[in-house]
Amino acid sequence: MQRDTATSRPSATPRPTQGQKLFGDIAPKFAELTDDVLFGDVWARPGLSARDRSLATVSALIAMNRPDQLCAHLLIARTNGLTEEEMIEAITHLAFYAGWPSAVTAISVAREVFKQ
Repeated sequence: MQRDTATSRPSATPRPTQGQKLFGDIAPKFAELTDDVLFGDVWARPGLSARDRSLATVSALIAMNRPDQLCAHLLIARTNGLTEEEMIEAITHLAFYAGWPSAVTAISVAREVFKQ
């Protein structure tokens, strides 16, 4: 049973996980894998800090021109300690390796995310 973090008492209705919120209605197994394997195992491994994992993930999403996922991961990167200046520097650097159009898209996404 899950606990209500505010009161430390068992909670009657568990809060939905991020995977459940995003995919649970249509792809419950995908949501489970996202929560348990991707974020519960891969992101929790000790070999890289959460900050470094965020930088690697943001860089990959910029290089693959995946703006929808980039939006969420820029927010996560901020939480994991990357500054806006560092994220813009990564985008600028990747423009020369991943392509100018990918960087332009990433800057547009970053602009919107940084307003939040």
